[in-house]
Amino acid sequence: MRFKYSTTDSSQNEFDSLPRIPLILRSNNQAIEVVGLVDSGATVNVLPYDIGRQLGGSWDDRQAIIRLAGNLGNQPAMPLFVMGEIGELAPVRLAFAWVKSNQVPLILGQTNFFLEFNVCFYRSMLEFEIQPRSSSR
Repeated sequence: MRFKYSTTDSSQNEFDSLPRIPLILRSNNQAIEVVGLVDSGATVNVLPYDIGRQLGGSWDDRQAIIRLAGNLGNQPAMPLFVMGEIGELAPVRLAFAWVKSNQVPLILGQTNFFLEFNVCFYRSMLEFEIQPRSSSR
């Protein structure tokens, strides 16, 4: 499946476009439509606090054991597993570092988005492609 790079604001131009993808997250009989930033430089998937709560997550400071790096290095995070659906592709189990902040984007990173999908970026065309991983792993 191919997707266009997009902006978050109509005042932005194509140079502000990034690989964002619409998906549905499901957990505990809850479903939420979200947009995630596909980030090959991110080590982990990151989920903002309110989205985790809407999916039925219950925050426990004792489980906030994930150490994030970079701009998110000071944020406590705990593991949260949900099912993700992209278009007509089969649902996959996604592991998130659920952050106790809403000031972070939903990020789809190496663990485990890039383990579930093959991603090709075509920046010059402002497009990217996602395919399910090969089953021969």
